[in-house]
Amino acid sequence: MLIEGATGTLTPPTHRPLFPSSMLAGFECSTPINRHGQRVDQIVATHHDHFLDDDYAMLRRSGIRAAREGVRWHLIDQGGRCDLTSLRPFVDAALRWGIVPIWDLFHYGYPEDLDPFSAEFVRRFADYCYTVARYLDRRMDGTLFFTPVNEISYFAWAGGDQGLFAPHASGRSWELKVNLVRAAIAGIEAIWAVNGKARMVNADPLCRVVAPWDRPDLAGEAEHFSRHVVYQSWDMLAGRLLPELGGSRRHLDIVGVNYYWTNQWEHTRPGIPLAPDDARLMPLGDLLLEVHARYGGQIVVTEAAHHGPNRPGWMAELIREVIRAREAGAGIEGVCWYPAVGMTEWHEPDLFVPMGLWDLVADGGRLCRVANLELLAELERAHCALAPHRGSTGEEDLLEDLGWSGVA
Repeated sequence: MLIEGATGTLTPPTHRPLFPSSMLAGFECSTPINRHGQRVDQIVATHHDHFLDDDYAMLRRSGIRAAREGVRWHLIDQGGRCDLTSLRPFVDAALRWGIVPIWDLFHYGYPEDLDPFSAEFVRRFADYCYTVARYLDRRMDGTLFFTPVNEISYFAWAGGDQGLFAPHASGRSWELKVNLVRAAIAGIEAIWAVNGKARMVNADPLCRVVAPWDRPDLAGEAEHFSRHVVYQSWDMLAGRLLPELGGSRRHLDIVGVNYYWTNQWEHTRPGIPLAPDDARLMPLGDLLLEVHARYGGQIVVTEAAHHGPNRPGWMAELIREVIRAREAGAGIEGVCWYPAVGMTEWHEPDLFVPMGLWDLVADGGRLCRVANLELLAELERAHCALAPHRGSTGEEDLLEDLGWSGVA
């Protein structure tokens, strides 16, 4: 059987899994300069850098064999000279524990001597990507996965319109979005210059807005946002929009869908998500099928989570919708709960956000990981639902097949 993709080409359905587990997790790794002018480093804030082995061991025990992991551009690139000291422990831990990483190369944070609207920004990012890819290619076997620029759309809005993150601009979101795509394409090509088989997971929010009940006249604007603006970054990467940037369907590669309970709202009223019982809420499965119809190819839900006591039920609904979209033909290769452990609020660093599989609880100078047992039980059901053909032995066989050695 062949599936007709949005490009008009015919591609066979995927049989070989991308990852050794269908459920993934991600460690929050954003490094923006927040609205107060403070550098945020979530890897440090969550003590993930100190508890790498503990964190990866938790993933292994919970059946997760692949994870989104951060590479911090602002630490590695020092005035154009790259120091990989901060990356090495993460590579070593991934190898020790047999975790397949998706390396997140730019998660809102960039070196402070760069202007993200400039051509130099693009050049320096490409040089950084080349250096990181060369290091990883020498150290790691198997397929290398990268997210070059995480959430181009959100970062362009937050940094180019709202002043939430550096560059703290206003009215320049389109300009920033275009240059971020330029940087992503340049970074992808630099990675391919090292390893032509490396895979890209281009993660962006999948959002939808509707006209407010009291403003039906905004229906056209809401439809335009949902059908076009949401897809602009992916369209540019794919060469469908502004083809002069050099994008292609190969550059877009794996479409990474970030979807939270906040991703649907009334147009002009962001920050207030549609209620779960709102008749205007579109099921996630339908949104995923729209992505499939537009791009074809492989899809990964690269971020998904709820908070507090809502997490187990939301995961169950998430998996039901993913399975429904799969059965309708969408090539969804995995679902990543993000974050794996809790995180701190970007603009209030003393506030812990309970969104992880494990929550963060301060105990003296340590941030202990406390399991959400109901959520982990739901995770086990998700493993079975998404990959019923895999047992624990099958996962180990797949790790070996992907070029990853087993661990103790």
